[in-house]
Amino acid sequence: MFTTLIDALTLQENLGDSSWAVVDCRFSLADPEAGRRAYLEAHIPGAIYAHLDNDLSNPPTTDHGRHPLPPPETLVARFGRMGIGPNTQVVAYDDANGMIASRLWWMLRYMGHTAVAVLDGGWPAWETAGLPTRSGEETRETAVFQGEPRRDWLVLINEVPDVPLLVDSRDAARYRGELETIDPVAGHIPGAVNYYYQANWTADGRYRPPAELRAQFDALLNKTPPEQATFYCGSGVSACVNLLAMAHAGLGNGRLYAGSWSEWCRDPDRPKQPD
Repeated sequence: MFTTLIDALTLQENLGDSSWAVVDCRFSLADPEAGRRAYLEAHIPGAIYAHLDNDLSNPPTTDHGRHPLPPPETLVARFGRMGIGPNTQVVAYDDANGMIASRLWWMLRYMGHTAVAVLDGGWPAWETAGLPTRSGEETRETAVFQGEPRRDWLVLINEVPDVPLLVDSRDAARYRGELETIDPVAGHIPGAVNYYYQANWTADGRYRPPAELRAQFDALLNKTPPEQATFYCGSGVSACVNLLAMAHAGLGNGRLYAGSWSEWCRDPDRPKQPD
């Protein structure tokens, strides 16, 4: 079972196994249909496509961020349509070093499905290795997804002020309120510390070795138990990279504030830093 990361060659060796499901998660905030077009042009053989807005998000129910988390019953139905059953090994990939794929990784684990990994290096690593590709749209036979939400992994907006450690996963300029290109208000949630999700990668877009990641997260956690650390970002997507990296480091599972800054900042009564 692969539960955090998988390399391209290992994935290629298992493409013929019907119990493996490969999910292409490529997506661009600037052009929401760019990922689907790229998938149709070329993708890993057998891969199905999951759209961040349409498949990995939902109209607001659990939160009111830019990419609201679908409720459990919706996730059960969607994962079943993806052909994910109890014994399915899922591999998710994108072209952004796992920034989008890690959202699917977290959602499946949140629903109790642990056999899910992100392709280390993503689509660029697959292309660089010269591995086969396929064009057009593919589907999988539907399955009966079985899972229940791990409610303690999810933080809702009213619970945020009471978490022991809150980590802002955005880049430092957005955290400090010096730059904001997506959300209407700049800044961060008071009390949050900053750990940019891209700190988990090396220059080639691969994740750092587990020991190196562990040292970084140990310094971040500063004796806070990993399961008490809550991560957020702009809309509950890139924060999942930090959760993936922390799990890959052997530190276990943190928590996600899915609504993130996009939900928090739209409420004028919520405190914000800088003022």
